[in-house]
Amino acid sequence: MIIRDATPDDAAEACAVLRASIIQLCTADHHDDPDILSLWLANKTPENVAAWADTKGRSLLVAVEDGAIVAVGGVRDSGEITVNYVAPDARFRGVSAALLAALEMRAVERGARQATLLSTWTAHHFYLARGYQVTGPPQSKFGTTASHPMAKALAAAMP
Repeated sequence: MIIRDATPDDAAEACAVLRASIIQLCTADHHDDPDILSLWLANKTPENVAAWADTKGRSLLVAVEDGAIVAVGGVRDSGEITVNYVAPDARFRGVSAALLAALEMRAVERGARQATLLSTWTAHHFYLARGYQVTGPPQSKFGTTASHPMAKALAAAMP
């Protein structure tokens, strides 16, 4: 597996991974409710993903296996992890953990001392197992009611 910066040319494939992950893996969050899915998927378009890959102040990374994108993650220079989704067929193989480590490393490289995120219920235990702590009550996002604000202190970059 290779983790690299996404390019605008990756947008369609990366978008497909985001959408499949949300639809197939996050059912504990959206409960197959079409209104919630519509809200959650609304900004997951190839055009938006291309813009995320080409925006200053943030990084969009992809994990690639055998030439195919299997995970997509985004992080702002401030340390906010904005997306972290894995293709359904790549789940439970360490892809998400490797991508998260790369996102954290990128944040440190950009000067962040802390990573923050809003976790789905589906990913909540994943983040807890990687040192994240809940920083507030669940919030409503995309019509869900179980989005957990979380944070983790990051090690300072080596000189």
